[in-house]
Order: sequence, then structure tokens, then C-alpha cells
Amino acid sequence: MASVDIKYINPFVKATITVMEMLGMAGGKLGKPSLSDMKFPDNAFLIQVGVTGGMKGQVIIGMTEQKAKDTASVMMMGMPVNELDAMACSALGELGNMIMGNTSTIFSTMNIVFDITPPLSMHGYDLKLQAEVTAIKIPILINDNEHLSIYICLNET
Repeated sequence: MASVDIKYINPFVKATITVMEMLGMAGGKLGKPSLSDMKFPDNAFLIQVGVTGGMKGQVIIGMTEQKAKDTASVMMMGMPVNELDAMACSALGELGNMIMGNTSTIFSTMNIVFDITPPLSMHGYDLKLQAEVTAIKIPILINDNEHLSIYICLNET
């Protein structure tokens, strides 16, 4: 299974940290990247965004249910989020759009066409995703705690 070249990882990290800072979640930094089997045994919330253009595949933004609720609350101007209902899921989908839109802009400065599809959210226990390429897991830490991870499942076209 092929995977995206490591030199293309930084735009995802930069875009994610920028978006998190825009939301008031300062202190973002890169955790240790690794390969992932994309098994999510705990209660996870995932945002899947398709990629076309100079790269092809999927990007998954994953977080725990509690981090998803906390993030949705921030996205909804501090409104308490006790469950991941349609409004919270919509807010988190918009987070996916913001991160991937910023990533697309960064890639455009590298003369790489990077188009995205609308986000799809998944929520539950014991999720397992399968991709044609090995996923690279990129943890994003906020104040030294993992807040979310980006799973990059892309091939260069």
C-alpha cells in the first residue's frame, strides 16, 4: 500500500493549528506521527473528507466523543453541548471544512490542486475504517494533550 509523501504532512498540521487558534484553542502543536490501522475502539467522532486533484483519497479528523462535544461547544459560541445532535454534528462538519479548506489554500501556494468533498461524520464505538493506502496519523496537541488526530489516506495522482 502506497502512502502520501511525508513532505505533504506540514500543510495539514499548519492548517489545523491555525483553525484551532482561530477558535481560541491556542497552544496547538504536532504530536508524534505514526502509521495507523484506523481502529477506534472507544467512543469516537470522525469527520471524513474526500480529496481529489493532485492527490486522491480520504482525510479523517478523529477525536473522542468528549473532545467532539467540547469542540462543538466552542464552534457554537460556548453553547453547552451535552450530546452530538444534528446541530453539534453540523458544527463539527464545518470544522472539517475549515481545516481542509485551509489545507487546500496552503497546497495551492505549492501549485498543487487539492479539492475537497463535503464532510461526512461518523460517531460510535469500535469503529474500523479501511482505505486503499496506509493511513498516517497526525496527532494535534492542545496544551500538550491530544485534542484530535488527522488520518491522511492519500495517493499522489
